[in-house]
Amino acid sequence: MFKEFRAFIARGNVLDLAVAVIIGAAFGKIITSLTDDIIMPIIGRVSGGIDFSSMFVRLGPIPADYKGSLTSYADLKKAGVSMIGYGQFVTQVVYFLIVAFIIFLLVRGITKAMATFEKEEAAAAAAIAETPEAVLLREIRDELRSGRK
Repeated sequence: MFKEFRAFIARGNVLDLAVAVIIGAAFGKIITSLTDDIIMPIIGRVSGGIDFSSMFVRLGPIPADYKGSLTSYADLKKAGVSMIGYGQFVTQVVYFLIVAFIIFLLVRGITKAMATFEKEEAAAAAAIAETPEAVLLREIRDELRSGRK
């Protein structure tokens, strides 16, 4: 069983997947920072100083022993108050749109690069196929085929 597991892990696509997961996790942290530290503050500034991360609707009562801020989403959440954090939802939607757009650009770029590569490859094959030597060899082949009948 250990040999089968080692063979499974050593397969190229499993290693590629592991690398992709690690890079994806690091990329996710970059996008989170981009969203939280750059884009959402700009959106907040443009919208008149609104801080989306602290926008919420409180659904449940505040515990009697709570001593934190009544306007802090993080503190109330930590205290176990039932809330709808729609500001966090807006932040996550922006995060998703950024990731989706970047993936779209990557796929689009790769698709264009592959199409260009395939065109160049086809042009190179056509150029090789039309060399004088290839034409002569085709003529010889055709003569041999016609002479055998």
